Amino acid sequence: MGVEGCTKCIKYMLFVFNFVFWLAGGIILGVALWLRHDSQTTTLLGVTLNDSKAPNTFYVGIYILIAVGAVMMFVGFLGCYGAIQESQCLLGTFFTCLVILFACEVAAGIWGFVHKDQIAKDIKQFYDQALLQTKEKDENTANKAKAVVKTFHETLKCCGPTSLESAVILGMDPEVCPKDFSVLGILKDDYSCYNKIDELFSGKLYLIGIAAIVVAVIMIFEMILSMVLCCGIRNSSVY
Repeated sequence: MGVEGCTKCIKYMLFVFNFVFWLAGGIILGVALWLRHDSQTTTLLGVTLNDSKAPNTFYVGIYILIAVGAVMMFVGFLGCYGAIQESQCLLGTFFTCLVILFACEVAAGIWGFVHKDQIAKDIKQFYDQALLQTKEKDENTANKAKAVVKTFHETLKCCGPTSLESAVILGMDPEVCPKDFSVLGILKDDYSCYNKIDELFSGKLYLIGIAAIVVAVIMIFEMILSMVLCCGIRNSSVY
């Protein structure tokens, strides 16, 4: 028996919300893939120093986001079909998937909050290690380290951990800094690699956080509407 009145209105509301949810999943999947293949992060996290790769903790959050986006698209389709068919079984499965997805979203949010400073810190430590090895007596080791440092400098448009150190590095070894840099320009403007690393990763983590909050809000509405619709279908079946 078809749903009537208010329950029918909820049915179409749930369909609309699920369609938005499906679109949101597609957007999140697209953003996650863009973050994964962004030229700056790919270049920085792809470098190696003495057979040791740059810390890739940042990619953990990206892979979680990719998985969430793909599952959201599947769950959104399931919810749309369940709402139109007025199927308690499909809606129940949809609600269960939402709860699991919401739990994963909360877990990912907690992980991101705990590691938000650690990600940039790990990258800075890797950069410091490479910078330190540029002073090694072994020419082969020093040249490999210089290549890593130069990759950081050219990718982030920076030179040295701080502005003062940037001027010193440029004066002692101008090859590792971008060609258009000058000591006067460095002292005048902020070319700190530490600040550039913070800006790069905090900006992307901020974007991930916004996506997580939007998805969580939509999920809450979805769960409420699906519960109400299931109750409405059950009551209509009784009568």
